[in-house]
Amino acid sequence: MRSLYMFVRSNYLRYMPLMLVMLLVCPLLLQAQSFTFSSTCVNDSVYFAIKNTTGIDSVKWHFGDPGSADKDSSASIKKAYHIYTTTGTYTVSLTTWTNGISQTATQPITIVTPIVYNLGPQDVTLCQGGSMVLQGPIIPGASYLWQDSSTQSSIIADTSATYKLKINGCLIPDSVNVFFTPVPKINLGPDLVLCTNENIQLDATAQNCTYLWNTGNTEPVQDVRTSGTYSVTVHPAGCPDMFFSKKVTFTGPEYPFSLGPDTLLCPGESVTLAPKVPEATAWLWSTGSTAPSVTISSEGNVWALVEINHTCSVVDTIFVNYNRLRKINLGNDTTLCQGNFLVLTADFGNGIYTWQDNSDQATYYVTKPGNYYVHAQIGRCESSDTIHVSYVDSLKANLGMDTVLCRGTPYMLYPRGAGGNFKWQDSTSVPVFTVTKPGVYSVSGYNECGKTVDSVVVKYTECTCTVFFPNAFTPNGDGRNDYFRPVYRCPVTSFQMSIYNRWGERMFYSTDPQVGWRGTYKGEPVPIGTYVYVVDYVDNDTRKPVHVTGAVTVVY
Repeated sequence: MRSLYMFVRSNYLRYMPLMLVMLLVCPLLLQAQSFTFSSTCVNDSVYFAIKNTTGIDSVKWHFGDPGSADKDSSASIKKAYHIYTTTGTYTVSLTTWTNGISQTATQPITIVTPIVYNLGPQDVTLCQGGSMVLQGPIIPGASYLWQDSSTQSSIIADTSATYKLKINGCLIPDSVNVFFTPVPKINLGPDLVLCTNENIQLDATAQNCTYLWNTGNTEPVQDVRTSGTYSVTVHPAGCPDMFFSKKVTFTGPEYPFSLGPDTLLCPGESVTLAPKVPEATAWLWSTGSTAPSVTISSEGNVWALVEINHTCSVVDTIFVNYNRLRKINLGNDTTLCQGNFLVLTADFGNGIYTWQDNSDQATYYVTKPGNYYVHAQIGRCESSDTIHVSYVDSLKANLGMDTVLCRGTPYMLYPRGAGGNFKWQDSTSVPVFTVTKPGVYSVSGYNECGKTVDSVVVKYTECTCTVFFPNAFTPNGDGRNDYFRPVYRCPVTSFQMSIYNRWGERMFYSTDPQVGWRGTYKGEPVPIGTYVYVVDYVDNDTRKPVHVTGAVTVVY
């Protein structure tokens, strides 16, 4: 009995952590994904949507409608749909797979015939601040869902919208568009006494209104050239009628008055209107000013009503417009990747455009680095801008081939093709990384055009025949240390040696270890500096290939 107790106790303690993990994980594994559906109407496309698709790798729907054959299933994570051709209740199942684990959820859907019902006129216009009640059919036990998610059989329509109703999840065919008319704000102004031969225009324009003047005119504006009382009845759709009137009297002598011609300004400019009217006894501008002059800095009509000798008034209107040319903005200085281009535009319509190379189009295609400038002129208005465009190379790091070295031989890695921003596998950014032990070495670089990564495997082996290379030589023709070549004590075969400058250009190549580099390139001495050598040969004793790289300095 004691041994049985000890067996149970020991195995309980052994597996208890696993049991706890399973208790924590299993609820997560068993939590199936829930889903919704868009309609319950027969012969309608019913769309099914998973509430949370995060982490799902694949799915399988079964719509519970075997009579539809192969259309009874779908593998779409999004926009899965099915058309039910017969009313009734169906069981829909959804199986999802996440990291190899499957979960299944089921849900019934009852397909019904759409209810035909008239909600009222298709288009209804109400006055701002008003409302109306839309009533759906009263069906005991039915569920209701309006377009704003309210769930009563009726809804108060107090905002502009298209009002729709679902009954038991199925959209009824009818809907109502509700519009609202803003309450008009119309002001014909006070009664006027104008000088002979003046004329004005009364304006009752408002949104969504019809008009009837006492002259029989049905336009929103009324020209006035004779004395009388002018009135207009305004009918805003959905609102009560509104009535406005104004008395205009013509008297006194004719008085010539003009604000001048319409004015066209350049962006940022303003104009001061100061007409000379010696007999003026009162001023009223459309800006509300009562001074003899006004300064205008915005587009629109400007009028002035001027009283002459306390007898009658004259009026004139001009239109202040702004040139279509606006301040040109080519954008901030930018950097492009090689092979890409940039389109600069200064297009404000017909005008004179001059770029830095004297081309005269409104747009310019940039394909190389430089400063780009444009000057635009439309009429008397001018604008210009400058942008600097730089190009950077796409990166492609190259550390060379994997290599095997003689034990104790240092191996230099150079970040060729990694650009100016790079890091080695140890997060350092040294210009030359010296390898002294076997391993995997990598460099990663990045710029505006992307990222590049390369790696190389360096292995070491015992070598019975070691080849040595000097780290500097002086090719000055004095007969001492004028050549760079290997120093070795035993035969080597399949010898190849290449010398490169800092830009990767090969300066020298030889397949004979006795032929050394004299520090020249194309017959001319190379500059003082450090150069990289790459050597490959076969060790005659081990018959193994050997790869050696390093740096040598040329001094004079």
